[in-house]
Amino acid sequence: MVGKIEHIGIAVKDLESANALYTRLLGISPYKQEIVESEGVHTSFFMAGVNKIELLQGINEGNAISSFIEKRGEGIHHIAFHVEDIEAEMARLKAEGFRLIHEKPKRGADNKLICFVHPKDSQGVLIELCQDINEEKNIKK
Repeated sequence: MVGKIEHIGIAVKDLESANALYTRLLGISPYKQEIVESEGVHTSFFMAGVNKIELLQGINEGNAISSFIEKRGEGIHHIAFHVEDIEAEMARLKAEGFRLIHEKPKRGADNKLICFVHPKDSQGVLIELCQDINEEKNIKK
């Protein structure tokens, strides 16, 4: 079952200037920045109360963020929802007729497993599923 909104992803052209803008806007600095090679993005996270905002800048040509900005400009890219069991939720959504962009969960930013629902199946909104990675649980004994 889908839980709370995990974060809202915002596509930006220049992460450094976007960080400065959101620091001024929210009155706080980002708590984390990282590069996610598999997605070709540099990310920055802000906590605004209990809500997270993820800024995303493409780090190479042809990645999803760079393509998004080229077509639509900067702005909201996706809404992410927390799930407890991403594989079960993926199976449920497939059974409901939703197309998933990935067949298996991938490692994403902020220590998460992620998967995206195709925006053509969700009225143009890119939906991300996020499950916390529990490293201890993943260690084979």
